[in-house]
Amino acid sequence: MKERDDAVQLGAFERTDTDYYQMYLEELKAVTPCSAEEQEMLLKALAEGKREAEGRLTEGKLLQAVRLAERYRDRGLPMSDLVQEANMALLLAVKEYETGDFDSFMEHRVCSALELALEDQNRELQIEEEMTARVNVLNDISASMARELGREATVEELSERMKMSTEEIKDIMKLALDAVNVSGQ
Repeated sequence: MKERDDAVQLGAFERTDTDYYQMYLEELKAVTPCSAEEQEMLLKALAEGKREAEGRLTEGKLLQAVRLAERYRDRGLPMSDLVQEANMALLLAVKEYETGDFDSFMEHRVCSALELALEDQNRELQIEEEMTARVNVLNDISASMARELGREATVEELSERMKMSTEEIKDIMKLALDAVNVSGQ
């Protein structure tokens, strides 16, 4: 019975990205968006150097930042990460704003940050795939050479066969070893 109780308690703490996003949306309902008049007043205060207006302007634009983040849903990053990126870009937009159409400035800043985050994620995935492919090729060639030679191939022999430097072979071997250690095999 104790094991079941522990499992039930653990299950209460397991949350998905969707859960956190929904909780955030619920909390956001308590935040009043800026009206057009209030936004003008806050922007005027910022122009006069009154930095205390930053907090309310940021808070009042959170829902707009979330709506912008939702445009990027299902493109490689969880919604919680997209919202975090959008909120950080909103903070920076409020701090950096000087003149002009604030909404356009903020939207450009937020969308640029979201696109950059997605590009970074895609780049990381591509690098991961390339490294996995290199590890797999090295494993295949290593196994083939072991059969041919009747022993494990040396780094130098692998380097020669794969037409790579010994440092590159060592780096790939380290990646393979790190992957095994992380997965616990």
